[in-house]
Amino acid sequence: MININQINEVIGKGPFQDNWESLSRYSVPSWYKKAKFGIFIHWGVYSVPAYGNEWYPREMYLKDSARRDRQDVSMFDYHIQTYGPQHEFGYKDFIPMFKAEKFDPVAWASLFSRAGARYVMPVAEHHDGFQMYDSQLSPWNAAKMGPQRDIIGALKEAVQEKGMKFALSSHRAENWWFYDGGMTFHSDVQDDSFRGLYGPAQPRDPEWTIHGEGPDEAFLTDWLLRTCELVDLYQPSIVWFDWWIMNVRFKPYLKKFAAYYYNRAAERGTEVAINYKLDAYMHGTAVFDIERGQLNGIRPELWQTDTSVARNSWSHSVNNQYKEPADIICDLIDIVSKNGCLLLNVGPKADGTIPQEDESILLAIGNWLAVNGEGIYDTTHWKIYGEGPTQSGEEMHTEGKRGAYTDEDIRFTFKEGTLYAFVMKLPPSGTVMIRSLSTSSRHFRSVITSVNTLDGSLPLDWTVSDEGLRIDVSSLALTPYPTGFKIGME
Repeated sequence: MININQINEVIGKGPFQDNWESLSRYSVPSWYKKAKFGIFIHWGVYSVPAYGNEWYPREMYLKDSARRDRQDVSMFDYHIQTYGPQHEFGYKDFIPMFKAEKFDPVAWASLFSRAGARYVMPVAEHHDGFQMYDSQLSPWNAAKMGPQRDIIGALKEAVQEKGMKFALSSHRAENWWFYDGGMTFHSDVQDDSFRGLYGPAQPRDPEWTIHGEGPDEAFLTDWLLRTCELVDLYQPSIVWFDWWIMNVRFKPYLKKFAAYYYNRAAERGTEVAINYKLDAYMHGTAVFDIERGQLNGIRPELWQTDTSVARNSWSHSVNNQYKEPADIICDLIDIVSKNGCLLLNVGPKADGTIPQEDESILLAIGNWLAVNGEGIYDTTHWKIYGEGPTQSGEEMHTEGKRGAYTDEDIRFTFKEGTLYAFVMKLPPSGTVMIRSLSTSSRHFRSVITSVNTLDGSLPLDWTVSDEGLRIDVSSLALTPYPTGFKIGME
């Protein structure tokens, strides 16, 4: 079982020390810069009630909660109506119902590969405190309860067999306060027998991040041990953290974890990354991530958006509000044009099957990437990300505020002397005008030698003037999906 002395020993012997100066020597993996598209998976005990979202274990204890998430009945009331009073049926009682009897990691990996993903990231532990792996630090895990199977280990093997990178997320930090609404239920959350699942259940105070109040040393040490255990058990290529590690008390432990993780990777000769939100990690020491949001411009350093196929939930829910695959593809293009990656989440059912809606979206994305992936994978950003009226939000949870992409929205990527231009929506006029490539453009001074669709199926007529690059697309069928053009230059 891992301990603090072992962690300190690895840090002491490795190239990275637990301070920002040393960690600033970190370099983003080359494979990550090329990958562009990954799959996130929210699956756990919360998938059993499948109501509202993955915050069900918290909301089921909050009588006055305002979170309804497109449901007619609050999660608190729904729980009573469906399972009985919380003091008689607590969240722990869902665990025996979480059997994962149809979980097929090989089928999952095959689907993700067909979707065009280059990396796969299941949730190792969510806020609820239930680990999806065979941990030596807590019995509240999928190998010892519920499925009685090392879910993470089985999925890792299948994912790597398909040639994709394997990553993990930890949401453990939020367990400090996640069940605070259940502190009035003495036979459940307050029972010390279940403390290993429910955690400290301390009051949630949004000011903790600013004033430094929050987790005690015991909780923070346990957090560090759990994350380092994940590194040693599964050697993930990415470790993703949710937002609450922003709490200032985590800072020494964040540095210690990064040094340990990066040193372990150096021992194996592998390239790894940490995903963080807000300013949890110092600039240049890890990879910045925006939840359900994008950027308005190019970021010189690699970044990532994490979002879900459903608007209202990360986990499977009976009333999930699904996005259109064409919209997700547009977001993928926009993110890549700004030097980012898209981490797209799906939510399997409790039995281990992936809902048909999730699967259909993934396959639609995969079909599009099979034709257009040349302009996505292994590319870099160009001088500008694109043109057109549609702007993205710059903060978390702003994706719903962005308007629909138009036929004037065009995004660029670049690779090996070739410019790729993606028209988010073909215009009904039959003519695409790319104004950034005009003879009078301040961005472009090259000579265009060829213009083709990425599938290369039809010859295109095109001209360049001081107005822009005009492409005759009247021979192309109108489609809800973006259309990619390959532009040769001298």
